[in-house]
Amino acid sequence: MQSDLEIARAARLRPIEEIAARAGIPPEALEPYGRFKAKVAMAPKQGPRGALVLVTGINPTPAGEGKTTTTIGLGDALAALGRRALICLREPSLGPCFGVKGGATGGGRAQVVPMEDINLHFTGDFHAVTAANNLLAAMLDNHLHWGNALAVDPRRISWRRALDMNDRALREAVIGLGGAGNGVPRQEGFDITVASEVMAILCLASDLADLQERLARIIPARRRDGSAVTARDLKADGAMAVLLRDALKPNLVQTLEGTPAFVHGGPFANIAHGCNSLVATRLALSLAEVVVTEAGFGADLGGEKFCDIKCRIGGLAPAAAVVVATVRALKMHGGAAKAELGREDLAALRRGLPNLQRHVENMGRFGLPVVVALNRFTGDSEGELALVREAAASWGTEAVLCTHWAEGAAGAIPLAERVLALIAAGGARFAPLYPDALPLAAKLRAIATGIYRAAEVSFAPGVERRLAQMEAEGFGRLPVCIAKTQYSFSADPSLLGAPEGHVLPVREVRLSAGAGFVVAICGDVMTMPGLPRVPAAEAIRLDAEGRIEGLF
Repeated sequence: MQSDLEIARAARLRPIEEIAARAGIPPEALEPYGRFKAKVAMAPKQGPRGALVLVTGINPTPAGEGKTTTTIGLGDALAALGRRALICLREPSLGPCFGVKGGATGGGRAQVVPMEDINLHFTGDFHAVTAANNLLAAMLDNHLHWGNALAVDPRRISWRRALDMNDRALREAVIGLGGAGNGVPRQEGFDITVASEVMAILCLASDLADLQERLARIIPARRRDGSAVTARDLKADGAMAVLLRDALKPNLVQTLEGTPAFVHGGPFANIAHGCNSLVATRLALSLAEVVVTEAGFGADLGGEKFCDIKCRIGGLAPAAAVVVATVRALKMHGGAAKAELGREDLAALRRGLPNLQRHVENMGRFGLPVVVALNRFTGDSEGELALVREAAASWGTEAVLCTHWAEGAAGAIPLAERVLALIAAGGARFAPLYPDALPLAAKLRAIATGIYRAAEVSFAPGVERRLAQMEAEGFGRLPVCIAKTQYSFSADPSLLGAPEGHVLPVREVRLSAGAGFVVAICGDVMTMPGLPRVPAAEAIRLDAEGRIEGLF
């Protein structure tokens, strides 16, 4: 069996100009990065907009679900049916590539390419975000060094440096040691770049002017009286925008079957809002009949944030949702061990099905018609597949069997036909979960009780006071972005399936004034991940011909 990398290398890629023409992008709007990828410098076209389809999934497990693969397979299948389709994905982060997850360009016969480029440095967007983030940190510390004219309280600096790598040793650090010439000693920390506010701003800005205005609103520190010091006050916003100018332009690539795809932006869904850039999505909607986009991790994280944050800020209204699941992953949610997933286990599958059911119900709460994409593995029994289909029918939806990993577009044609039927029926009545005017604490409770099925929310000392302060400063109408484990509806990663009646512990809240949301950090989730005991990086190398090996 060929690996994903071998399949990607064997593909015949079309010149990026041909892919652009297929998408309706004129040659003068292209800024090529080699032969097979390009930046696109154009505003959305005026006129009719395409239908937006969200692909989300169940809570992830080590068994795998295939959300990105399904997004790509669905886009290819729509194109094969003669529809003008465009795919919108996030860029992979180097942290997971060298950590445990590996690449994020799909798999098998449903991939975006050039795979190695996209998974590694690509067009440099993440480096630009890292540089802009750390420029603000450097200018803040420089301001302290040269007299602190803004009266910044060093104890109230909240801005953290960023690095696009899993590095647990940088979660907490002390800087400024070694004498007066090295700055003001203080405690500091790093977030992974994809969890940074600058990444969120890049993905939620509508254009360059909005980008700079959002950067200017960042609040990296406060004075002794609690008043805000902004990036505008530090005169950092202009230079940050300069670093991000080219990064704001969407990246155009292609699938193995030549379907155009924008791969742009990359916030994590467990510690950020988990969606690709707004500029790429809007441009795609102006070019295509159907745009297929993915939100990270399960529908409780990326799916909810797509609806409550991205769609709210961007004025988007999706037409349908696809919830991705596998028999293997559902059996793990039902208590089966990974080593036992190859044998039929209807009892474990029945115990795991409530996880899928809840995600289907949750997407319905946003007024979206839902279809289940059931990715087939060779070890799935006919009895197991039938059980999932019967369960989905009892919930008022349909589970469509998908084999795009092995067959490409042909394996997702039934899913594409079902999605087109949902769009044609016009049954979407999209609305966010909560109104803007709801208090911040109430918004947290609405998500915790309505999406996670928690009994209540507990706040660490000082959190409710901090929320009240945010509201007093005029930030009460912002949406909330909950950072928690992706493995469970709860904040406890060991609670699989569909737990209910639990307590969501909010240990900290952070104001992302530039991005336009409030982050609630729950449980033990970290904004700087660590590497596993055996990181994927150990197997990644160059062969004798200088080709990359071990990237998956």
